[in-house]
This record gives sequence, C-alpha cells and structure tokens, in this order.
Amino acid sequence: MNALLSVSDKTGVLDLARALHALGIRLLSTGGTAKLLAEHGLPVTEVAEMTGFPEMLDGRVKTLHPKVHGGLLARRDVPAHMQALAAHGIDTIDLLVVNLYPFEATVARAGCTLEEAIENIDIGGPAMVRSAAKNWKDVAVLTDASQYDTVIAELQAHGGVSSSTKFALSVAAFNRISQYDGAISDYLSSVQPDGSMSVFAGQANGRFVKLQDLRYGENPHQYAAFFRDLYPAPGSLVTAQQLQGKELSYNNIADADAAWECVKSFETPACVIVKHANPCGVAIAADAASAYAKAFSTDPTSAFGGIIAFNCEVDGDTARHVSAQFVEVLIAPAFSAEALKVLSAKANVRVLQITLPYALGQRPDKASAWTLGRNAVDVKRVGSGMLMQTADNHELSLADMRVVSKVQPSAVQMQDMLFAWKVAKYVKSNAIVFCKDGMTMGVGAGQMSRLDSARIASIKAGHASLSLSGTVVASDAFFPFRDGLDVVVDAGASCIIQPGGSMRDDEVVHAADERGVAMVYTGVRHFRH
Repeated sequence: MNALLSVSDKTGVLDLARALHALGIRLLSTGGTAKLLAEHGLPVTEVAEMTGFPEMLDGRVKTLHPKVHGGLLARRDVPAHMQALAAHGIDTIDLLVVNLYPFEATVARAGCTLEEAIENIDIGGPAMVRSAAKNWKDVAVLTDASQYDTVIAELQAHGGVSSSTKFALSVAAFNRISQYDGAISDYLSSVQPDGSMSVFAGQANGRFVKLQDLRYGENPHQYAAFFRDLYPAPGSLVTAQQLQGKELSYNNIADADAAWECVKSFETPACVIVKHANPCGVAIAADAASAYAKAFSTDPTSAFGGIIAFNCEVDGDTARHVSAQFVEVLIAPAFSAEALKVLSAKANVRVLQITLPYALGQRPDKASAWTLGRNAVDVKRVGSGMLMQTADNHELSLADMRVVSKVQPSAVQMQDMLFAWKVAKYVKSNAIVFCKDGMTMGVGAGQMSRLDSARIASIKAGHASLSLSGTVVASDAFFPFRDGLDVVVDAGASCIIQPGGSMRDDEVVHAADERGVAMVYTGVRHFRH
C-alpha cells in the first residue's frame, strides 16, 4: 500500500506516519510534510522524486501530475485502468492524507490583505481530495486529524479500511471542499473595487452541519432537522449539552434559543420564562430561586409548559421550585449535584447546560457578537429568496438614554427602564412591557396594534394579581399617537422608555408632561417579527 501525506496543519501527522510505516505502508509526501517526516527518521519518498518533476512556481505546482491523480483515480476493478497505470509506470495511492492551506484563518485575521488571501487558496490539495473522494471504493481520504485514530485502528485490525468508513471519509472530504470553496467565495465576493469589504458577500454560501434529525417540525406534518454553524460561537445554543430528558423538538429548540438569548443579556442572576417564542416572565434577583419566583409570578398561566433559562447556576432549592411546575426545557450554565438529583425525578424534563462565554458580572464592555455567543447575522427565508441583516446586538447603556419629559426619572426608575428595554428587545412586535423592581409585571406581544399590546399587558397583570401602579413601560418602537401613552399611564405607568422618532413626538411628549410621567428616548428601535 502507498500513502500520500501532504498537510498544512501537522497536528497528529507524525504519529499517523509512524503507525503507517509500522504497518509496512510506503510513505509519499510533499514539501514541509516530507521534511518533517524525514527529520524524525521516517523513510519518505518525495512526490517530486515519484513524478520526476520538481516543485515549481513557489510550490504552486507539485501534485498536479498524472502520477499523482492517476494513482488516486484508477479503479482497481477495471482492467483497462490498471493496464494504463502499468504502461506508464504509475503506482496506486491507497491512502491520502490532506488538509488545506489555512484560508479561513488567514482572512479572519485583522488586516489581512487580498494578496495574502489569494496565496492561501489551495489548488493541489482540493484537487487530490476530490480525486480520492471520487474513487472512495479504492482510496481512503483523510482531511482532518480527528479521523486518524479510526483509520489506524481498522488498518491494524483488518489490514485495510472498511468500505463504510471509506464512504464516510469521502462524504466528509467533499463537505470539507464545499466549506473551503464557500469561504473563498464569501471572501472574494465581498471585496470591493476600492479594496474595502462589503458587509454582505455577492453570493451567500451557507455552511452548516446537521446536529440531528427532529421528529417533526413546527407541526407534525412537517419534516425538520437541527443544524449548527460550521464554527459555532461559544455560549450559543448549539453548544448545549443535554444532561437529561426527552429528545428536543423543533419548537423546544426555537423557544430555548429565545430564552437563552434573552437571559444572557443580564449581568446579575436572572431568569427568563418563554412561551411560544415570547418572554412571559423575566426577573433579576440576588439568586436563581428568587429570580425564578419573580419571573413566574408575572404570568403563572403562560409559564405552564414553558422554557426556563437561567444565567447562573441552578441549585437544589431552585430545582425544587422549578420542578413543582410543568416545564419543557430548563437551561443554565451550571447545575449543582443536588439540583440534578432533584431534576432526575422529572425524567422527561430536558435539561440543557450551556457555558457562558464570560463570567457573570464580568462581561467585557466591548465584545464581539461571536464572543458573546450571538449570531452576527440574521437570516429569514422569503419566497425563492432570503433576507439577511446584521443581528440586533445593540445594547443600551444609561448614558444613551435621553430624558425628554419635564418629570425626571429617579435612579431606580432608570435602572428599571434599562431592564424593561432589555426584555422588550426579545418580545415580538408590537411589544409593550411593564416592569418594576427588576421584574416584568405585564407583557403584551405580537399584536397588530400597539394599543392592543398595551391592553393585553395590563389584562395579564390583572390576571396575575399584580399592580401596575408606579411601573415603567418599554415600547419596542415609537408611539405614533398619544393614545398609546394614555393607555399605559391609565394602567399605572409612571415612566416610559421608547425609541422616539415619530412625526408626532412633540404631541406624545406633551402628553407625558400633561399626565405627569417621565419619558426617555433611546434612539434605537427593536422590531422583532
């Protein structure tokens, strides 16, 4: 057997080569890989020696040769193929080990130039991988160090690589080439004539890896699957470890993401309860149990069968409180041993552990969306097309809030408004959120009229026996008329936070002054459709 090794990332290649040599497999290699193997005492034949043609053009041409591709592509079960190899003195290549020039890592570096990107586009590597992957029945192609141990184990046990493994390796190889070409296309089609980079590429190349098939989609008659980004951000839902419970459903995953994204936005212990993609209860407190009690009290009816997320460890006491209710999914960055024991009595509850990308209370002032485990881009399908936008990762600070009313909000009210604004960002539009003392008091979501959202929030507060007197209200978009303000003030609000920007802003501010309430502008809208 002959093995050709040509890798950019040399992780594990020495151990692999030693194992292949011990099995009597002849080693062929190129450039730096050949040098590494020779320096460690392994007998290796350079490809240039095998082809009789030297590497040229600064290494751009070294494996693009019939003695390489003939050895990879020849079908061993076709006599004419084998006769052609013999006639031209070409040996078969039975094992190919290739990983590609680090294009993705190169273009991810700040200050990467177009010239650097171009030089890191691999040509010979993908060509060999495609040849080997096409001829998978006769050639095993390894494109990642994680595959080395499996192949060595099969070679040692059986003297060859099984057909099923070779096919799986072939699929992985074609997937890798697709990912690589997609990254190149994304980068190059973003380059503008002046050398700047467009926010969106000229061609969108999605690169996602399937995590699992789902039992069904949003409804039982729909098929569904769960995919992750090729390079998932730390702290995102796809990195979750399921500790117990039934298999996640499509709706579980969608609601769990909504809950997790919301709870991550708080820097003190917080609990978010989501039902049908909307937060129905959110609260911050000194500990998880207190945060849960406050969040649950907002809307106990909707919390039934909801998804619950914490941004801090769930202890035994919190687990006991949560277990007293019907919950579909429970999410937290950590669970105590006692909590897991308590939850084990509810075997169907899906318990997910997701590591936060930062320590609670130590979130960096400025961090990339990737660091915070958020999407950098949001995508929505439309008929035969797709809408793409930068994600709504804007975070409001106290310094951004502009008081426009005569009444000045207190420091406590400012903090409650900041809390309410964070919640409103995750509520479907039109969104109206009443809050007080670090908890939601009434949530109105997804109505065609902002007035109806305000009325629904007030009705829900009444059903939960919560007084809206002295609450603050967040509106995800401006009040187009004063009637919306009158509704929330009639319900008990003493302070309103909204983006501003309406043609009738002066009328609405005048109404706030007339009603004796404080009003703050954010200058930012949070539509969520």
